[in-house]
Amino acid sequence: MSGFDSNPFEDPVDVNPFQDPSVTQVTNSGIDRIESFSPFPDGNSVMGSTIPASGAPSQPAVLQPSMDPSPQATAAAAQANLLRQQEELEKKAAELDRREQELQSRGAPTGKQNNWPPLPKFFPIKPCFYQDFSEEIPQEHQRLCKMIYYLWMWQCVTLFLNVLACLAEFTASTSAGVDFGLSILWFILFTPCSFLCWFRPVYKAFRSDSSFNFFFFFFVFIAQIAVSVIQSVGIPNWGNRYSRAQLRWLYTAFPVLHSE
Repeated sequence: MSGFDSNPFEDPVDVNPFQDPSVTQVTNSGIDRIESFSPFPDGNSVMGSTIPASGAPSQPAVLQPSMDPSPQATAAAAQANLLRQQEELEKKAAELDRREQELQSRGAPTGKQNNWPPLPKFFPIKPCFYQDFSEEIPQEHQRLCKMIYYLWMWQCVTLFLNVLACLAEFTASTSAGVDFGLSILWFILFTPCSFLCWFRPVYKAFRSDSSFNFFFFFFVFIAQIAVSVIQSVGIPNWGNRYSRAQLRWLYTAFPVLHSE
């Protein structure tokens, strides 16, 4: 009950923290601790160790110029580099053009020496085409392409036999001079034209699988067959007298087209 005897409404005891004995002992000792403290271990004062300032006048600070290149210099260097690269590319392009012209002068797109027609080296006319069935024609088309080539050769032989037949007739009768002259014309005209107009297109068609060359071959070859049919009839003054050879050529041509 003693706890309830005190008055809770009376002023609390004014406790002064500076009345603590440990605090009053330090404050009343009479020693100035702050003044006696020295940051220098040897006891020298700051004033005694001060270095006098130099009497020379101070110079203002000077900034060193930056070593980074300017945008103009960078653009000029880049432009010079591009010009140098362009010159190198132009030199390489000129070299490639020169090599391509050399290859074309040799006569073949692949850079190989022309080998057809197979003429002697001393002959003034040089080969005009490169032809190799085993190298340029796929394996599955080589047989058919060779048969068409043999058919063209048989066409040339037929035209030559026609010239001989007309010549024999001309020796027996001078009225057959027109047929003999036309037979020579057909031989000179149809031999190279048939090679260029229907054999060479079919060769390139098998080589590169070109639908245009196939179409061109069939169109010209059908026209060639129509002309051969007319010549095989043996119309007078048309320059054809060896009609049996023409019929054999026609008989040979159709099995070749239907062999595959």
